[in-house]
Amino acid sequence: MIESLHGNLLTPPALLPPAQSERASTGRRADPESTQNSLLAAVSRKEYRRLLGMLEPVTLTFGDVLYEPGDVISHVYFPGVSLVSLLTLVDHHLALEVGLVGREGMVGLPLALGVGVSSTRALVQGAGVAMRMKSAHFLKELGHNLPLQRALFRYTHALMAQVARTAACNRFHVVEERLARWLLMTRDRVQSNDFPMTQEFLSHMLGVRRVGVTKAAGELHQRRLIEYSRGNIRIVDSHGLEVAACSCYQAIRDIS
Repeated sequence: MIESLHGNLLTPPALLPPAQSERASTGRRADPESTQNSLLAAVSRKEYRRLLGMLEPVTLTFGDVLYEPGDVISHVYFPGVSLVSLLTLVDHHLALEVGLVGREGMVGLPLALGVGVSSTRALVQGAGVAMRMKSAHFLKELGHNLPLQRALFRYTHALMAQVARTAACNRFHVVEERLARWLLMTRDRVQSNDFPMTQEFLSHMLGVRRVGVTKAAGELHQRRLIEYSRGNIRIVDSHGLEVAACSCYQAIRDIS
């Protein structure tokens, strides 16, 4: 199920109401000759064409919530240029990002491990098209599609490593380095240097107060690495931002 953060995303993700409504809109049929998602690209062209009968293109909107913790995973999502944050909730209202899923992966990974409910909030932070599959179809396919199995196993390892590295990064690195790392990870997945994002939203992604994000973004701006306005951030010096980022960015990139 998908629910949306309303307005200009100044409402913190942790304050989302529990009710969910279907908000994904179906798009035109995917090109059978290609796919933007690396997991789907791991299967042969013939297999991918067959999978198209079970895949539905949907448009994910910035701020949509695909799952809340405890929700039954009714669908899995294979992002293209869209991007989904995985957030862990503490005390039912505090949220912290622990992982990012883009074109390299799948949202709903617990299902591949035999778990039918989500342990995290899956929040869309990069709008775009994704391919959606019903869980029953996914489980049936996983049972006999060896190339997809192998790709999912590799991706599971990469996501676990990303979650572990993110936890350590949040504990040991300063906000400016973490912000640079996060912006670069987002850029890699949405394949754009320009994306919508408010500082309020970033404060929840990084688990710091808004004043901390404001200070860190101001420092990166003064170094002419980024530009930002209300609701939008643009990377203007990718190399410089990589230098400013902590070592976690390269470590996560190498694993992915």
